[in-house]
Amino acid sequence: MPLFAIPFPAIDPVAIAIGPLAIRWYALAYIVGLLLGWRYCLGLASGPPGLVRRNDIDDFLVWATLGVVLGGRLGYVLFYNFAEYAKHPLEALYLWHGGMSFHGGAIGVTIAIYLFTRLRKIAFLAFADIICAAIPIGLFFGRIANFINGELFGRPTDVPWAMVFTGGGPLARHPSQL
Repeated sequence: MPLFAIPFPAIDPVAIAIGPLAIRWYALAYIVGLLLGWRYCLGLASGPPGLVRRNDIDDFLVWATLGVVLGGRLGYVLFYNFAEYAKHPLEALYLWHGGMSFHGGAIGVTIAIYLFTRLRKIAFLAFADIICAAIPIGLFFGRIANFINGELFGRPTDVPWAMVFTGGGPLARHPSQL
């Protein structure tokens, strides 16, 4: 146990609340990650005329969003909490109750890339190369949101930057989401 540990800052997971409408940091992380990733992919598609057109990148943004959200939720339901959702299947649709899986989101976007490129008759690998280059942008904002929510913290540690997370008990833990 470290001599000193950084207490987890009490950050409200709701960024903006207008009456009953609450916009969470996590939702903003998804939105910003997708929009910045889209802009980055547009820049990559602006190179020499070739296999991927900018309008295809524009059109794929909706597909990517659906792949991330639907795949991420389905992945969470199947990989992490299947027994509970098998008892109450309608709760799988309650996105506002949280629970997303990176693995499911990755599978969802991969399926979206495959379907999109097949429908548009675009070279799968050339298109996937551009889309995959934007993944770190989304991961960055997603991990910041994980930190704000106080989730996905690491194991107990004695490093100087260890934090005591509200949901992690009294032990100082590695802020692994950062």
